[in-house]
Formats: sequence, structure tokens, C-alpha cells
Amino acid sequence: MIGELMPGTVVCAEAFEDREEEALFPEERRVLGHAVERRRREFATVRACARQALAGLGLPPAPVLPGVRNTPQWPAGVVGSMTHCDGYRAAALARASDVTAVGIDAEPDGPLRQGVLESIALPRELAWARTASPVPVHRDRLLFSAKECVYKAWFPMMRSELDFDDAEITFSGTAGAGPEQGAHGAFHARILRPARNAAGQHVGAFSGRWAARRGLLVTAIVLAAAS
Repeated sequence: MIGELMPGTVVCAEAFEDREEEALFPEERRVLGHAVERRRREFATVRACARQALAGLGLPPAPVLPGVRNTPQWPAGVVGSMTHCDGYRAAALARASDVTAVGIDAEPDGPLRQGVLESIALPRELAWARTASPVPVHRDRLLFSAKECVYKAWFPMMRSELDFDDAEITFSGTAGAGPEQGAHGAFHARILRPARNAAGQHVGAFSGRWAARRGLLVTAIVLAAAS
């Protein structure tokens, strides 16, 4: 699903079932500590996806350890993002020479818990999320996923916090031809406190894409490297 939203410069890998923990590097096992079995399988599977994506870039397998704010620490010259939710794990990686930032997020296509929408949405977003949708998707969850996606693209590049109310999201979307096609569309994120990244790019907005299928929502952002 994630791969359908990405340009050719980004390599993606996904899994709908967990894989065995034996594939972990020793450093990754130490990070897990005494985590419960569900967390261990989730952790191992999303890293297996990451190493599959690394192979797609022609790079050897490497440990993927969490850094500041749990941001994955990629090999030099690589940018990327990982995501996981019940029934889905994915990684999307690219060479830093091609792409400045990648953000992906996956969520179950179901309503948010009571009170969450009000805590993440700006007034216009709240009105949009509460409006009946012609597209079969839970708008509140789609908004949440897009905001998570924005943060995952922003933080590794800018190394500064971005709150839910620091980005305003607008959406477009259509339904597929049948249940298997689901729904898909685009979104635009306007950053309300823009800044310049280390490459000198002015980051004031992101353009992203989304898809809904198999009971899942996925969102993706790719910021191309400055030419």
C-alpha cells in the first residue's frame, strides 16, 4: 500500500503478518529489553521491512536503532521512515542525495477514541472531520495519520518539535471502482511556523498522498532533495 504512494526514488517494504524475532541484530535485542511478545514481533517485523528496503537501495543489512524521539537511526546517506499498526508494518527509504525527508504512517480505518480529535485538530480541520464524507473513510483517523506523517517527515530533518496545531491539513480524495480499490487521495500540510532545514530549503508546506484499503489507512510524504 505504501509503495503505491511513493515516487521511484523511494524503496518500500511492507508486511501484513509478523516475522520471527531471530532476524534482529544484537544491538536491537538489547533495545527491546524485557518487552512483551507482541512488542518484540512488531519491532522485529518493521525492521525486517527496513532491511528489505535497504537491500532495494543496494545497501547491506544494518541495525535500526531508535534515536531522539524514537526517530530511526539510518545508515549514512539514507533517509526514511517506519510505521506499524495492528495488521500492518512498513518502511520507506531513499538515498539522501535524492530525497530530503520521508514520512509514512499507518492506522486502522476506524474512529479515534473520544476526545482525541478535539486535541489534534484546528478549527477548520475539526469541521472537515465532522462533515459526512462521500469517500468511505474515517476522516478523524485520516487527519490523525496525516499529522503523524507530517511529524515523521519534519523531525528528522529539522530536529525540532512540531505539535499537532503547528500544521494545518487539507484533503482531496476519491473512492475506487470496488472494495479492493478502496479510496485514495492527496493532502496538503501548511506548516504554521516554517523554517529552513540544514540544506537551506525553506520548509513551509508538505504535499502528501493517502490510501484506504483492507481496513487500513496509510499516509506518505516525500520531500525531494534540492536540485
